[in-house]
Amino acid sequence: IYLNQFNRTVLSRLIAEKDLQFIPLFEAHPHVFVGRDNPLTRKETLTLADLQDYPYLSYEQGDTSSFYFSEEILSTLPHKKHIRISDRATIFNLMVGLNGYTISSGIISSELNDEKIVAIPLKVDDAMTLGYLRHKKIELSATAQRYLALLKQHIRGYGFDVFDD
Repeated sequence: IYLNQFNRTVLSRLIAEKDLQFIPLFEAHPHVFVGRDNPLTRKETLTLADLQDYPYLSYEQGDTSSFYFSEEILSTLPHKKHIRISDRATIFNLMVGLNGYTISSGIISSELNDEKIVAIPLKVDDAMTLGYLRHKKIELSATAQRYLALLKQHIRGYGFDVFDD
């Protein structure tokens, strides 16, 4: 999950109430994900104003989910066009087919999108601290520790500095 200036207070309270602990892995600045042929790819960085005429794509959160749980950072900003999606394949197809966009961490796997999607830095005064949750009273298994070591190695492969435990 991620914490940022918008959701940190609410999510931190909920995490603590459930006897969980948020363990930060790395910090990322928001990036816009678009199809490789989108006209926005001509720019090295984007502003929110650059995005206003393009369809915003977000994951459906259900009727009872709070916007504090949104998968996309800056999800409460107004949009002229907004399409809610239920799966990754559809969101990628609409990024390519409709010149839609979403906002995320900047980590995009070419293994998942066949290099059809690119990430462009977004000029905003916000950052995402990405991490995982663990129960305060339960030690991580050897398998979980190994998984986290591999995950950190993978994150470093994208050029991010991983926080030490």
